Amino acid sequence: MFARRRPLLRAAAIGGGAYIAGKRRAERSAAGAPQSVSDQLTQLDSLHAQGALTDAEFAAAKSRLLAS
Repeated sequence: MFARRRPLLRAAAIGGGAYIAGKRRAERSAAGAPQSVSDQLTQLDSLHAQGALTDAEFAAAKSRLLAS
């Protein structure tokens, strides 16, 4: 009976450790450096070109970005 429990415990420990490591890595990458204004303007322009933003929405977002 003990022979069967060890692989299960080992798998649970490895899986738990991998989960925690992945979670920490995701938190670190999400808290990365903020985008520059030019990167954000480029992103807004691509959204506008794709049709995701109307002319009015693009102008409002652009003015908000440049005002900050």
